[in-house]
Amino acid sequence: MNIIAYMHSDFPEKFGIPRQSGLVEELESAIVFEPEYRNEDALRGLDQFSYIWLIWQFSKSVREGWSPTVRPPRLGGNERVGVFATRSPFRPNEIGLSSVRLIRIETTPGFGPVIYVAGADLMDGTPIYDIKPYLPYVDSHPEARGGFAEEVGDYRLRVDIPPQLMEKVPESRRNALRGVLAEDPRPAYQNDPGRVYGMDFAGLRIKFRVIEGMLTVLDLETGEG
Repeated sequence: MNIIAYMHSDFPEKFGIPRQSGLVEELESAIVFEPEYRNEDALRGLDQFSYIWLIWQFSKSVREGWSPTVRPPRLGGNERVGVFATRSPFRPNEIGLSSVRLIRIETTPGFGPVIYVAGADLMDGTPIYDIKPYLPYVDSHPEARGGFAEEVGDYRLRVDIPPQLMEKVPESRRNALRGVLAEDPRPAYQNDPGRVYGMDFAGLRIKFRVIEGMLTVLDLETGEG
């Protein structure tokens, strides 16, 4: 398969990325095509759709061999289930599938048509293999069962970001940052109230601690810090 585009997002590393697409709608990303695919005709009609499917590669999870079972975060990271019953990146083929909201398509100098999307769960630089329209009449199944993913409680956190630290965050990124932190970026098997975690987001280094369901940002450094 050929890589047709790359994702440009606020996540330079895997830590902190929402575990599913659509969880943090405030996140905005851009899809930039490779030179040979910068053809506006290939996107003709796509702006008529509200959502699109992205088929992409877990490029930082490529490894030899595979395991038939994995430990999904929704089960606390300790219980094993079959890999095909999960969306784990550790699969026989490291392929990801995400549904994202289409914001706009904009032709830019030097990069041709760029697709701007919301709610993506992709790291910056993720290779994209294909883009398809989301079709509500066949892709939406409100009556569908969600398996073990629906059987566990809400793991969202309350978030406290002191005002003097929030001032360091660009206004356009504040709601997105709060949404990302509320989804609990920590590995599912870690719950140490004394531990300080660090996360990179939008050129910022965020340090935080979680105690009894409250995530408190302790420090926030710019990329130059």
